[in-house]
Amino acid sequence: MSFFKKTLALAGAIAIAASAAVTPSFAEEGTGQQLFPLFSYRTGPYAPSGIPQWAGYRDYFNYINEKGGVNGVKIFVQECETAYTLERAFECYERYKNGYAGAPVAALFTTSSGFDAAISDKARIDQLPIVSVAGGRGDAVDGSVFPYQFPLLFDYWTEASIVVEHIANQVGGYDKLKGLKIATLYHDSGYGRETIQPMGILAKKYGFEDIQIPVPHPGEQQQAQWQQIKRAGVDWVFFRAWGVMSPVGLKTAARVGFPADRIIGDIWTGSEEDARPAGAAAKNYLAVSVYPSGTDFKISQELKKNIIDAGKGDLKDPTKFGSVYYNAGLVQAIIFTEVLRTGQAKFGNRPLTKEEGHWAVEHLDITAQRIEELGATGLLSPLKVTPQDHEGQPAAKIVQWDGTKWNAVTGWLKGDRPLFKDAIFAKAAAYAKEKNLPPREPVAN
Repeated sequence: MSFFKKTLALAGAIAIAASAAVTPSFAEEGTGQQLFPLFSYRTGPYAPSGIPQWAGYRDYFNYINEKGGVNGVKIFVQECETAYTLERAFECYERYKNGYAGAPVAALFTTSSGFDAAISDKARIDQLPIVSVAGGRGDAVDGSVFPYQFPLLFDYWTEASIVVEHIANQVGGYDKLKGLKIATLYHDSGYGRETIQPMGILAKKYGFEDIQIPVPHPGEQQQAQWQQIKRAGVDWVFFRAWGVMSPVGLKTAARVGFPADRIIGDIWTGSEEDARPAGAAAKNYLAVSVYPSGTDFKISQELKKNIIDAGKGDLKDPTKFGSVYYNAGLVQAIIFTEVLRTGQAKFGNRPLTKEEGHWAVEHLDITAQRIEELGATGLLSPLKVTPQDHEGQPAAKIVQWDGTKWNAVTGWLKGDRPLFKDAIFAKAAAYAKEKNLPPREPVAN
């Protein structure tokens, strides 16, 4: 490139930079607000699972902002479409990891277990809290190794033990599990593979045969897998699907003659969007539930009155209000605002930095009393996080689809988390050794 061309290019770059610097509308758009990057997937095969969630998020944030924000700090939502792909999720991460338009980022709530696993090294370098509600990588519960990752509220290892606990209850006790065949039909991704190790541990302890069967993304073809299940004489199926894989799997199971009441879906395989499209094939289908459906919660009624009925909601289909996925977004939005309140109680009523957000997530304590104050009793279970335990107290119910709606068939089940503690912490320790990570410094209150 000639000197003249170099000069022109440099001048052009300076002009663009100067133009951006003197555009106050962009530079000040988020000033005084708290950034919330919403990693969405309104397009692609998983859109039916995502669209109601983003509505739950946005409706609650709109409600909070109309009330003046969190202690006067409004939430500045910036939606970034990922189409549930790692490449686009990383693009969104780079765009917002340092804040945006004057609004700082306190924590990043993610929506993909594959991304949660892939982002670990960068999150450590960037020191940005990564929150994965009812998901994420299981070994991240060990805060001493994963200081910036938080698989809050629920984990897939606990889910595996809850599924086995329910099967044991149905067959007459844990001793009756010996000799049974339990197949895990899983979405072949980081999310789907997360229960392979815990199911192996459970099989060794209780003597059942553990059969693992992957289904390639996005799961539109499952005939061979269900025929394998039928031929093997499988007694129960732990169905860890996602998106279109769920109704396709239930329909295929019906075609090969496998009963729906012997299929237990994952928490992301137990929504109206998973069961209803399968029609009669879904009747009596079971699933693990962390996000109860319904609109009778006090906060739901507030949203209906002030947001939905006022025409300010994000839902295009009002029948999805109060659905499992809508309530999933609502619960996660509540947790985010409580993270802000926790941080503000220590650092002041202002937008939090990522360092302050990190402290806030590690000291989050949502008690039953606070849940009642939020109008979320029955919607959200108590959640207490520590620098050592990045999850809280995981629990879930088993629900059953009656053809039109979900009904709980158990109370809150907690599984056998102590059984996995050594394995989870050993997995975290192996990661620390592989990455040559130094011991974490003690956390000050």
